[in-house]
Amino acid sequence: MTDSTSKVRVRFAPSPSGDLHVGNIRTALYDWAYARHTGGTFVFRIEDTDSARVTPEYIAAAVESMRWLGLDWDEGPEVGGDHGPYQQSERIDLYREWAQRFIDNGHAYHCYESPAEAEERVARQKAAKAPPGYDGHSRNLTPEQRAAYEAEGRKPVVRFRMPEGTTTLHDLIRGEVSFDNALIPDFVLMRADGSPLYTLAVAVDDVLMKITHVVRGEDLLSSTPRQIAVYRAMGVTDEQTPSFAHLPFVMGQDNSKLSKRHGAVTIGQFRADGYLPEAMCNYLALLGWSLGDGDREEFDLQEMAAAFTLERVNSSPARFDPKKLDAINGTWIRRLDPKDLANRIVPFLVGAGLLADPPSATDLETLAAAVPLVQERMITLGEVVDMVGFLFISEVTIDPDAAAAVRGPDAEAVLKAGIGALEALAGFSATDIEAALRAALIEGLGLKPKNAFGALRVAVTGRRISLPLFESMELLGRDATLARLRAGLAALS
Repeated sequence: MTDSTSKVRVRFAPSPSGDLHVGNIRTALYDWAYARHTGGTFVFRIEDTDSARVTPEYIAAAVESMRWLGLDWDEGPEVGGDHGPYQQSERIDLYREWAQRFIDNGHAYHCYESPAEAEERVARQKAAKAPPGYDGHSRNLTPEQRAAYEAEGRKPVVRFRMPEGTTTLHDLIRGEVSFDNALIPDFVLMRADGSPLYTLAVAVDDVLMKITHVVRGEDLLSSTPRQIAVYRAMGVTDEQTPSFAHLPFVMGQDNSKLSKRHGAVTIGQFRADGYLPEAMCNYLALLGWSLGDGDREEFDLQEMAAAFTLERVNSSPARFDPKKLDAINGTWIRRLDPKDLANRIVPFLVGAGLLADPPSATDLETLAAAVPLVQERMITLGEVVDMVGFLFISEVTIDPDAAAAVRGPDAEAVLKAGIGALEALAGFSATDIEAALRAALIEGLGLKPKNAFGALRVAVTGRRISLPLFESMELLGRDATLARLRAGLAALS
């Protein structure tokens, strides 16, 4: 395995056929943290040889997600580096060159069977209870047999000649793992159209980019002996072979692999819902690793990088707990400076049509004043639309259930008394408002505090549960508050 004295070079190499999944990002996070902890190099590489599934839009989204999360890379898209290009679609000639080398030195061969014929051979292998997969029919074709196939106009794929013996590796998370090569059939390196498959491209890239550590998901463990065999065919010695660390699966609450049926699982969706990048990295780090500092579970990227080692990554599957993510996100929201939080809230209010883009100075002032009222209540940034939306509309729409709960003679009396009390106020601070309304409703009408303000709240905010009422009225101002109370009087009496 890799010489321990060599500088660490670790890569994150997604094949983005959609928005990056939380499992992808946890891998990227561990790769990044290991590189930063060791003073090594973090390489971001895009595996995009499958052009039908990996589109430029998905690649751009992957880059943007990494930027948003704060996982900066030393080599890769938009950064460059000495071992580029860093998109596989721009390295096709390299893969073809290596495939031809393997043919020339006997590590690979042309295979002329059609896909249907290859599948038929696989089926016969299975029926005969022989090792599964391709049976090696084209391994030792004579020149005459090859010429006959070519005369038929067949375009061959390139298959790797899997060596005999056993492939053993020391996984940095799972310990020693061995594979019987006899159970690993010869595999395709290049399609008939000259495009490379994953096992060729990933091995060539790892060698040419001088990768020292491959940290990736457990689902790729079974492909490791094929990858190591290609390394060997390239002349890589045991000491030069990258070290492997296969991360545990991320499971849903039902102990099945995390998927769309468990709800939001992509970084883009979590971002759209209002989760903070700090919270996402913090929580995903805990899916298989801990800071090792007592029971502390809140930490930033720098703290993680300072403490991260692969030896402390758990080999058991990790369970994704949305409630724990919510708790961590709420904690991070409360840690933000109010001005920073206001800036992060703006896009959600703009997206909901509540603020102009860019917002007016008056609306920004209102938002800044509202942030201290919502910061302790928020779990996600997306919740702010319902919490403060009433501050940025000219007429409030009253929720029907809220209206039904307070409508009646008592509501009419409360609203009339409230309007009269507020009209008589000289100032309009939350303190002035509270004193006037308590005098009018609790002392004047003899209502209990819990019954005194419900109709006012519904008229002002449209909801039964909202921000503190007196502060909300102050933020709206006298004219807007009185206008809503008068409209509420007509709607709730």
